[in-house]
Amino acid sequence: MSSIARLGAFILIALVMFGVMVFLIGDKQLLFSRTYKINAPFENVAGLDEGAPVRAGGVRIGTVKRILLPHQPEDKITVELELDNSTRDVIKKDSIASIETEGLLGAKYLAVSFGSLDAEHIVDGDTIGSRPPLDYGDVARRASEMLETARDAIDSSKVAIGNVNEASADLKSITGKIDSGQGTMGALVNDRTMYRNLNATVQEAQAGATSFQENMEALKHNFFLRGFFKKRGYYDSSELTKNAVTKLPAGQPARTFNFESKDLFAKPDTAKLSKEKSLDQVGAFLESNPYAVVIVKAQTGTKGTKEENVKLSQARAMVVRQYLAKRFKIDDARLKTLGAGEAAANEDGRLSIVVYPGGKEKRAIEARNK
Repeated sequence: MSSIARLGAFILIALVMFGVMVFLIGDKQLLFSRTYKINAPFENVAGLDEGAPVRAGGVRIGTVKRILLPHQPEDKITVELELDNSTRDVIKKDSIASIETEGLLGAKYLAVSFGSLDAEHIVDGDTIGSRPPLDYGDVARRASEMLETARDAIDSSKVAIGNVNEASADLKSITGKIDSGQGTMGALVNDRTMYRNLNATVQEAQAGATSFQENMEALKHNFFLRGFFKKRGYYDSSELTKNAVTKLPAGQPARTFNFESKDLFAKPDTAKLSKEKSLDQVGAFLESNPYAVVIVKAQTGTKGTKEENVKLSQARAMVVRQYLAKRFKIDDARLKTLGAGEAAANEDGRLSIVVYPGGKEKRAIEARNK
């Protein structure tokens, strides 16, 4: 083979390798795919860089296109994401963005949660909710504080063990005196009259507790205090999970009624119904149609703590269930609640009433799905 032929073969091989590298890099950066862009606001990006991967369910679906500083000190940092167009079916308006780390000390990436089934589809330029990133510096400081606390606890336990040994000797002396009938406890153990007097006192205390409960019930309807209970929308916190389920049943529902929380409740932070007439269409449907079970599912936005939002969603589901059970002639034993807590980036959240079929209607739905 001549030198010219060898040179041509070398150049051809180099061009092929260059083309493969361009294709691989371009595919990784979505240069050859249809994409769309969305935004996520953060107080602190915790070292996230432009070009970092975006993942959903552990699968890379895009890249961090830009990170924009706010125009005002009180505004948030905007992270612009470029996502593959094929993700529009799983990334919805109620998806949440969070900054994660690969391993303990790995590179930063941005994770996006899947949206809910009935959420709105996202469009180019939309903004989704976000969660603050975990600061490993704070974790290390807290671990150090916990270690120091553990050391103090060990030192304290050594002292406590010594005290226990001393207390054991004292306990032997006390039990000896009780056995011989000395002191109040000795008299209680050995004298049946004192035991009967003590038993009578316990019964009086139980009667007092019952009276206290009745007084608390009266306070709920007191002129000066009933405003508190009306404002939050319910009286008894122990009723929040009385008819609760942990998740929606498997299978296709016969009907789903969706409501925005602002269209049912007086304020974003209360379970007090203000437009309950909107629920009458649900009650009329349940009176006229057979069903196996009905789930009242309530969700809130991300404003407030997780614990507060879980309790608020439970309360909203409970008061809607109570309204339907009292106003309409339905089997309330099959009317359940599901307080789902935080689910959406909007302020008020939403409420869904999911009706699952029974009898002939269920078999008809199953036949249509075959």
